[in-house]
Amino acid sequence: MKFKPLAFIINIAITLGIGALGGWATAQSVKTWYPTLNKPSFNPPNWLFAPVWTTIYILIGISAYLIWIKRDQIIHFPRTCAIYFIQLVLNLAWSFIFFYLHEIGFALAEIILLLIVVIINAVTFYRIDKWAGLLFIPYIIWVSFASFLTYNIFILN
Repeated sequence: MKFKPLAFIINIAITLGIGALGGWATAQSVKTWYPTLNKPSFNPPNWLFAPVWTTIYILIGISAYLIWIKRDQIIHFPRTCAIYFIQLVLNLAWSFIFFYLHEIGFALAEIILLLIVVIINAVTFYRIDKWAGLLFIPYIIWVSFASFLTYNIFILN
């Protein structure tokens, strides 16, 4: 397949845009509410979250691009897109639920759903393009860690 630079940029821009919206939802609380919470000893420093999430958003944007360029060969392309966009919406929703609404318990339930949908997305993409699915591995690992972290913050608060 021939590289499509505009499609590549758009797919990455979509995920980075989701990240930017999530960043907006978290910005104030990271300075005010979040420091007041009891956190487990393995809680990463705040500066680590932005580079990790930026890298993950770029990887899943690349993954989406790999699927998009094969869209004519995918029988269930609308379903594949729906799964992808559902996980993006759930990803964004977690930031609003946890940092904007300060609903830790609801955020815990939501992130477990997010993890399930991310895994479904990864498997769906893998069946179409192995690299597209494999690029989701860091995302799965990070959301698994974030789920465990959210659980511990919930228990401690």
